[in-house]
Amino acid sequence: MGTLKEDKLKSVLEAVPAGFVVDAPWLEAHGVSRFLTRKYIDSGWLERLERGVFRRPAPQPVPLDWQTCLLSLQHIMNYQIHAGGVTALALQGFSHYLPLGGRARAWLYGDGMPTWLPRLKLDAPLITRGLSLFGDPTLGLTDNKSGDPGTTLPWGWALRLSSPERAIMEALDELPDNESFHNLDMVFEGLATLSPRRLTALLQSCRKIKVIRLFFVFADRHNHAWRQHLNPDEFQLGTGDRALVKGGKIHPRYRIMVPTEFVQANKDGADGP
Repeated sequence: MGTLKEDKLKSVLEAVPAGFVVDAPWLEAHGVSRFLTRKYIDSGWLERLERGVFRRPAPQPVPLDWQTCLLSLQHIMNYQIHAGGVTALALQGFSHYLPLGGRARAWLYGDGMPTWLPRLKLDAPLITRGLSLFGDPTLGLTDNKSGDPGTTLPWGWALRLSSPERAIMEALDELPDNESFHNLDMVFEGLATLSPRRLTALLQSCRKIKVIRLFFVFADRHNHAWRQHLNPDEFQLGTGDRALVKGGKIHPRYRIMVPTEFVQANKDGADGP
């Protein structure tokens, strides 16, 4: 029969795949004290990444990637965090542009983000957001079992992320400061297979008039087949003009200021400027 210390180590090793991450609260919840944690580090069973954050060493030392970190948060430590925005769109094949310089940012959404997360050295800069955009914070989430090429997901795990319908609204919320109209215009061009049912539910749950108005600006501009199943008048578009970009024009139907090239005769028959 093993000792209590050996049994606790065995439970940790069974729950944490090689290369994955846990934090001090998780270890303590599983009976691993700070004293035992130091022992495991000294023995090479755990690797300290930051204060209160540890990784089970991999057979071959490799830098920690953001997807492995997110999977650890989701499946081991049970944080309610998902990949969203342009990150989720890219993982599902809807990103048709390259970031200008540097590494692509990873957009993570969740309430109660661990304080150590921004301190980790990962293969991509992390941008974190809360869950306030939608009245139902779980609406439009899905699971992706593939991940990036080269990322191996253990034990049948899946990466929780925003569906394309939710992800494009999360991305629109970042206009104009953190996303560009040009990039999202190219992404929108490829969104021909969105679900009108999912879009309707998300638009009804969306708490930001800015996002709803911008969604229909882009939807009218590209006029995919699903657009015919959405009536803007059924959603909370608010009243009054909304300023968004400097030097732009107010969209004649949706009354939000956008770049001049986005103010054109609408394909659904609305008048132009």
